Amino acid sequence: MTDTRFTGSITAMATPFNDDGTLAIEDLQKFVERQISGGIQGLLPMGTTGESPTLNHEEHGEVVEIVVESAKGRLPVIAGSGSNSTREAISLTKHADAAGADGTLHVTGYYNKPTQEGIFQHFSAIAQETDKPIILYSIPGRCIVDISIATVERLLSKHPNIRHIKESGGEVSRVDELKSALGDDITVLSGDDGLTLSFIASGADGVISVASNVLPAEVTELVTTALSGDLKGASEVHRELYPLFRDLFIEPSPVPVKICLKKLEIFSTDRVRLPLCNASPENRQTILESLSSVIANANANQIA
Repeated sequence: MTDTRFTGSITAMATPFNDDGTLAIEDLQKFVERQISGGIQGLLPMGTTGESPTLNHEEHGEVVEIVVESAKGRLPVIAGSGSNSTREAISLTKHADAAGADGTLHVTGYYNKPTQEGIFQHFSAIAQETDKPIILYSIPGRCIVDISIATVERLLSKHPNIRHIKESGGEVSRVDELKSALGDDITVLSGDDGLTLSFIASGADGVISVASNVLPAEVTELVTTALSGDLKGASEVHRELYPLFRDLFIEPSPVPVKICLKKLEIFSTDRVRLPLCNASPENRQTILESLSSVIANANANQIA
C-alpha cells in the first residue's frame, strides 16, 4: 500500500434525486464534471451530505460506482462506507474497493455509544479488510461519542492505512492536540467550512466541504491560499463565503445545499428523503439571499 494522503478541498457530495425520489443519475454524472471543472481536489460520495442513511445498499453502491466511473481517475474518490454496524461497514468498504474508490470515510458507532475500546476494535476490524486509506470521522454532535487522541494513536500505530481524520467537533484545539501527539503522521481535515481557515492556521491539511457542492472554485481558492501560508488572503476569501457557510446549516444538511444546487440548475430538484423535509419558507429565503450575495461578491471580485 502506498502512503496516499488526501489533502486540499474535498467535496462531501450531495446525492441528486428525481421528483419521484429515485436517483438522478444524469444529474450526478454532470455534477462530477462540474466539480472537476471547478478545480476541486477530491470527491466524497455517500457521506452525511449524500444522505447515506436513507439509501439502500444497492443505491449506495450505485452512487459510488457512478462517481468513480465519471471521475475517470482525474482526482481521488473517497467513498463514505461507515456504519454503526462493523459488519455493514466492512461490506460497504469491500464494495468501494471493488468499484475503484481510492479510499473510504468511516464514522464512529452512532446510536450504539461504544467505548473507546469498541471504537478501536471497530476501526481496526475495517482496516484489516482493505489496504486503501481510511479517513476516521469524528463528529460527536451526531454520534454522541468522540474518538479520543489516545485511540487515534493506537490506530495509527497498528494500521498503516489509517493516516487521516475528519474533525467535525467544532474545536480548533483538536488540531493542536492531534498534531502535538502525532505530528505529520496524521492528516487532519476540517469537517466544518466555517472553521477551515482556523483549522489550517493550526496545522490542518484541508477540508471535506459542504459549501464546495455549490462553489467548488471558491472553496478551493480558500484552501489553497491558506495552505500556501497566505492567511490574510485566505481570510478575505473566507469572509466573502462566510454567509453561505453559516446558512447552509440553518436547516439539517443537505436541505440547504440542495436548495442552492436547484437554484443554480445543477440539480433538477431539491428533493430530500424523509425524515428530512423541505425547508421553511423563511429559511429558504435566507439561504437563497445568502447564495445570491456570495455569488455577486465573487463575480465583482473577479471583474475587479
